[in-house]
Formats: sequence, structure tokens, C-alpha cells
Amino acid sequence: MRVVIAECSVDYEGALEAHLPLATRLLMMKADGSVLVHSDGGSYKPLNWMAPPCSTAEMEPDEIERSEGVTAIWLVRHRKREDTLRIKIHQVISDTAHDLGVDPGLVKEGVEAQLQALLAQHIHTLGDGWTLLRREYPTAIGPVDILCRDTDGTTVAVEIKRRGDIDGVEQLTRYLELLNRDPHLAPVTGIFAAQVIKPQAKTLATDRGIRCVTLDYEALRGIDDAEVRLF
Repeated sequence: MRVVIAECSVDYEGALEAHLPLATRLLMMKADGSVLVHSDGGSYKPLNWMAPPCSTAEMEPDEIERSEGVTAIWLVRHRKREDTLRIKIHQVISDTAHDLGVDPGLVKEGVEAQLQALLAQHIHTLGDGWTLLRREYPTAIGPVDILCRDTDGTTVAVEIKRRGDIDGVEQLTRYLELLNRDPHLAPVTGIFAAQVIKPQAKTLATDRGIRCVTLDYEALRGIDDAEVRLF
């Protein structure tokens, strides 16, 4: 990544036209070709930018531009559209380059895989005496997050979401229809578990005989003693 702090003006031409007058700004040129123009305040978002695929050429200013104090020009062109970003640099205050390497991406706590692992570890939160049969139980239409058994010996399929909506209920419904065709598992009931369950999803699940469970992520991690809330 190249990071430049410079006095510059910026002109954008594309679907619309935009102009940033002369000021000191942060210019970022990333390895993917994108160029971003930031100010020191107002927002975390850039004032203007060019997303990849694009290319940047550093050009010499013409005589008129030189007379105006321009020392260099960055011409950024999008490769699939007619969009251009023209950055006129008057003075470079800092110009550094850094190899950041490959970024592993954002890892969020409480995502579905972590919720699944925690619930499998603490399957008793769904009911005393419950037992875990398997995580990621394979079916012809995809894996069921958790397959477990209650104290009556009934098989229970659990679908886990971070935010539970109607699509998740529909997904669990399809799993239940398939699992109940297996005489070794039937009858199979369902639990729709999420950190937040939308009212429409709760209504649909209840109508289909599916139990809804709101998961407390911190409680599952053992940080506090709050119990899983049942609806």
C-alpha cells in the first residue's frame, strides 16, 4: 500500500462530476489498484475514490498547471467504465509504501460456526438430559447444524443463525421434511436457534411446530449465568 499525504485538488468525472478544492489530504493507493482520498475528519469514508479494476498513471503537469503550482498528476481510470479521477498534487508532505501481506479477513465473535460449537458443547441448555448426536449432520440438501436427542428419545434438528429470519425457518422446514423420511430418525422435531429472532420468523416457526430459542452468546461462553431464553 502506498500512503501519500499531499496538498492536492481532485476532480472526478463519470456518472456525475465532483470537485475537491486544494487542501491537505491523505491519498491511499492499494495493491488491488483502488485509490482513495481521505480528509482528517468528517467521516471514516473517503471523500472520493476509484474502486478496482482501475489503473493509475503519474503524469507531468502542463505549463498552465505548473504555473498554478501543480507538481504531479495522478490520473486514475476505471477499466470497465468511463470514470476518471484526476488528482493534482501541489506538494507532497509524506510518501511511504508498505507491504501489508495477505489479510486473513475480519473474524467476528458470535458467528454461526462459533454459536454451533458452543451450543453443541452445552447442549443441555436446550433441555436437561439432552444428548448430542452430531454436528453438521449430512443430508442430500445440506448439513443440519446440530442433531440431538431429548430425554424422551426424540430426534431434534437444530438450525442456528446469528439473526433468525423467515429464510432460516424455511431451511429448517426442508431439513425436517427430509429427516422424517428416515425411519431410523423419525419422528424428528425442530429447533430454530438464533441470537435475535425476527417476529415474522417466530410466527412462522410456531405455526409449523418448530420451537424457537434465543441464544445468549456470552452465557454460552460461560461469561455470565444468564439462561437461554425460550419462546
